[in-house]
Amino acid sequence: MSFVLWLILGAIAGWAAGKIMRGGGFGLIGNIVVGIIGGVIGGWVFGLLGLEAGGFIGSLVTAIVGAVILLYVGSLIKK
Repeated sequence: MSFVLWLILGAIAGWAAGKIMRGGGFGLIGNIVVGIIGGVIGGWVFGLLGLEAGGFIGSLVTAIVGAVILLYVGSLIKK
């Protein structure tokens, strides 16, 4: 995937995770950061479970799942 697609995927995944976890986004840069970190976490978790997602949609689902996990853990740490 090209760098621009990584940024777009990160922005969409971060926005979606923000909507799922607290009902809002984090701004463009925040969404990109959360989405890209979520992609790494999601890829790691999917690898542990023996799951594999390919293509743009699979990468997006993986990033959203990872971003939700990231936001959930972050909310636990904040409390």
